[in-house]
Amino acid sequence: MSPFVEALTRVPPLLAAHLLLAASALLLGLAISLPLAIWSARRSGVARVALGFASLVQTVPSLALLALFYPLLLFVSGLVGGGIPALGFLPSLLALTLYALLPILRNGVTGLLGLDPAVIEAADGVGMTSWQKLRLVEAPLVAPVLMAGIRTAAVWTIGAATLSTTVGQPSLGDMIFAGLQTQNWALVLAGCLSAAALALAVDALLGLIERGIAQRKRGRVWAASGVLLVGVLLALTPLWPRSGDTITIGAKNFGEQYILARVIGHRLERAGYHVQYRDGLGSAVVFGALKTDAIDVYVDYAGTIWTNEMKRRDIPARPAMVAAIGDWAAKTAQVRLLGALGFENAYAFAMKDAAAKAKGVASLDDLVRVAPQLTLGADLEFLERPEWAAVQRAYPLKFGASHAYSPTFMYQALASGQADVISAFSSDGRIAAQHLTVLSDPRHAIPGYDAILMVAPGRAKDAKLVAALQPMVGRIPVEAMRAANYQVDRDADKATPDAAARWLERKVGL
Repeated sequence: MSPFVEALTRVPPLLAAHLLLAASALLLGLAISLPLAIWSARRSGVARVALGFASLVQTVPSLALLALFYPLLLFVSGLVGGGIPALGFLPSLLALTLYALLPILRNGVTGLLGLDPAVIEAADGVGMTSWQKLRLVEAPLVAPVLMAGIRTAAVWTIGAATLSTTVGQPSLGDMIFAGLQTQNWALVLAGCLSAAALALAVDALLGLIERGIAQRKRGRVWAASGVLLVGVLLALTPLWPRSGDTITIGAKNFGEQYILARVIGHRLERAGYHVQYRDGLGSAVVFGALKTDAIDVYVDYAGTIWTNEMKRRDIPARPAMVAAIGDWAAKTAQVRLLGALGFENAYAFAMKDAAAKAKGVASLDDLVRVAPQLTLGADLEFLERPEWAAVQRAYPLKFGASHAYSPTFMYQALASGQADVISAFSSDGRIAAQHLTVLSDPRHAIPGYDAILMVAPGRAKDAKLVAALQPMVGRIPVEAMRAANYQVDRDADKATPDAAARWLERKVGL
């Protein structure tokens, strides 16, 4: 099977989730925009406020808008005592609904205000009520202009829905983000083409409805509407309820996480569970997803929980840190820590071997001396994380420049000379493959990063799930993890995360 055909096999369930989200946002946008357009056409003050707000929303990058709903919904959930999901469908729905407002609202208001005054006077002259005038005169005349706005909103919403991956909502963006992180261009292409095909198909059908309304051909309107409805129902069939227990496995946005998620998934499938994946979650949201049961299980890293969630600045021994995290997670969030997997994936500053030797750099203390002449390449999160602040407190590092990259492109920046030193990951196979020198941390500013397996409160007492996953604890040495990671990250003869996961399982006897 070719890589592209294999990628296409992942499309149906993600397309269904993508379409459900986009359709829901568009319908909610219509429900808000239509009465607001009528009100705005009658009141100029309302129009200024409504159109101003809708225009303002369009100036906010869609990814930022999605991210902003996470703390907002957490805050609201805290006020009402919980129960409001801050990740997944709800924040995605709200953000995309706001994006759908402007074209529908603007076209509706423009259409109503552009009606021939003589037509309105004639309707008043025959004694029509406001409702009759709206239903029998204004709505039919404005409908073609309004449909143009709906078509624009539909295309925008379908395109922006790919970004919902970042807040835990499955979509075709899962394929795009995963493909970018692992440089699986077949996966990226399949995701992009599927999203584009969906947008074009919906736009074409809405266009038929628009022309049918303009030409007053009801048959065409009903036919196109029927095809659209049937198409939506067929596309949503992968989401229809299935028998059996379904587990949602979370993963952050880099290759190692995709591999470990598949190892977990394979074990749970053999135990009789259905599994689904929530890939591409950021460190800032993934633990929140776990403790609210938006995901059921995932692998995190001790240092991340220690600094980001527990807000700890002391650095105990690695076993003591893992034990303390387990106690804290159980007491504060009813999250169960099954144990450490056996390897550490710590932040580690790395340089090319030749450059490190030429500059006499072997440790972060040495790096302080030459940092002003160097460019730092960091992953997308590192420069905003507590670990970077801790490094700066311990070492007075002042780089000439710094740039943030996705992990895959960060290593490429080092290889191409765009960066001189990077915030690497200690379990990454590219460290050896690219002949990198990992700088020591003599002042112990960076905490331990044991990979730890964590289970959500709703699954913490699931004996079958725990029994299926417990054999992973302590079984994965760093050498095996590096080799599996490199299979996904290497430039040539690249493996999929699923294939690398199966290789890792054979390697360590899982």
